[in-house]
Amino acid sequence: MATINNKPASAYAKPHTMSGKAVNVSENPGFGPNRSKLDTLDISVGTYSKSAGDETTKTDGIKIRGTGAATKGLMARGPMA
Repeated sequence: MATINNKPASAYAKPHTMSGKAVNVSENPGFGPNRSKLDTLDISVGTYSKSAGDETTKTDGIKIRGTGAATKGLMARGPMA
């Protein structure tokens, strides 16, 4: 059975990029506003959404092969590359 050596974090390399540069830790590492507050959260319930406009349902796409006797899910949408 293999032995497990648990070392403290200081024993390992500091966080870095693939080129060896140091990584800075920021308050909000993602993009956009802080989504942890309720007033900035994009809430949707059923078909009602806070940010949705009058977009229609996407119905175009390409017909995919190999669906057999399927009656739903015959079209593929989105990037196909």
